[in-house]
Amino acid sequence: MELFSFLLLLPVLLVLLKIWKWVNDKRDQECYILDYQCYKPADDRMVGTEFSGEVIKRNKNLGLNEYKFLLKAIVSSGIGEQTYAPRIMFSGREQTPTLADGILEMEEFFQDSIGKLLSRAGVSPHEIDLLVVNVSMITAPPCLSSRIINHYKMRQDIKCFNLTGMGCSASLISLDIVRNVFKSYKNKYALLVTSESLSPNWYAGNDRSMILANCLFRSGGCAILLTNNKSLKHRAMFKLKCLVRTHHGARDESYNCCIQREDEIGKVGFYLGKNLPKAATRSFVDNLRVITPKILPVTELVRFMVVSLVKKWNRHGSTKGTTTQGPIKAGVNFKSGVDHFCIHTGGKAVIDGIGFSLDLTEYDLEPARMTLHRFGNTSASSLWYVLAYMEAKKRLKKGDKVLMISFGAGFKCNSCLWEIVRDLEDGNVWKDEIKNYPPKTLVNPYMEKYGWIQDEDPSTFKIPEEQTLP
Repeated sequence: MELFSFLLLLPVLLVLLKIWKWVNDKRDQECYILDYQCYKPADDRMVGTEFSGEVIKRNKNLGLNEYKFLLKAIVSSGIGEQTYAPRIMFSGREQTPTLADGILEMEEFFQDSIGKLLSRAGVSPHEIDLLVVNVSMITAPPCLSSRIINHYKMRQDIKCFNLTGMGCSASLISLDIVRNVFKSYKNKYALLVTSESLSPNWYAGNDRSMILANCLFRSGGCAILLTNNKSLKHRAMFKLKCLVRTHHGARDESYNCCIQREDEIGKVGFYLGKNLPKAATRSFVDNLRVITPKILPVTELVRFMVVSLVKKWNRHGSTKGTTTQGPIKAGVNFKSGVDHFCIHTGGKAVIDGIGFSLDLTEYDLEPARMTLHRFGNTSASSLWYVLAYMEAKKRLKKGDKVLMISFGAGFKCNSCLWEIVRDLEDGNVWKDEIKNYPPKTLVNPYMEKYGWIQDEDPSTFKIPEEQTLP
């Protein structure tokens, strides 16, 4: 009888064992951020109004129309006077870069931010199991990940990935690599390094769609320490809930709207097409369609479905002569599942567009606007400066959800949702100046200083030696 009972109980035990194993394995696949460190270059690399004018004046391929376009672009860009440029700009060699210039720019960032991060976290470089580096605009054998491994003398069995050409959304692509590796290996440390090399990529031509990039992109970077070790979750800052990647590279219009190429006179630059907003909107909509059911509560999804059906029914009924009681809003309320919005600082228009699409307030958009004003568009690392602003403002509380949204060449839209594991209030890169933000106005002084150029006549225009241009 006991043997019979045991045989009956055995299948139940096996099922319970499999359930326990599945739950345990799932816990080991979690992705946590232990700490992160944004890069703040030295003050001698700060780009003010007068210095910007000096740099633009050095480009002999520009005429009055290009100067007027640049003035309009930078005045409306949302960028302030405290952003940073690579050292090559200050030595006047931006049109004749060397490989060493690009490497130096990256090494300054690596040695500053990675060193600070590992020291604060109490983690030795020898403990890092996985290294993922994304820098789009420079490739130099040995790759940048190998240079980091050499500098910090990391282990010979470290798994490393080096991403190039992935654009401004690359840090979430790197995060996806970390997440997938964590599914196969337990109790690991990962180091994610995201930046951009501007030194070899200054555009010295006169194509308006390419000189625009000179106005937006600035130096920056971020190093992030992650783990899937559940015993360290009490030390973690964030827990990854979901991540969605959307790639429209198969569409020629999207593929060609944001691309590095040569202009008519052979100058290499980064082309930003007029159809870029359309490509961004299309990829954004497709990305939201996938991530929305993952991040919003069922009640909001049901509400959206009901309202949409009612609106559709009213439209159908109005064709038969009936009238409606007014417009019915059928948009999804993202704030029902998201507390904070971490938006890529691709430009003022990008921030405004996302804010309109998601029905966000100025409070929600403030971190992205302030990051654009203070640091500019630092490419793939921009998201982490926005996140650091929220932390410095002490907005991030335990249990809150943060939605990250980024765009990149290809054309790509990537997004992810983080859960805050504990209350956060460290200033990170904003520590010494967060009290000054938001400022009373985001208006920069370019128009005040260089507005005279708007009244110039193209037939008689000549740059006065004593004046500079933005």
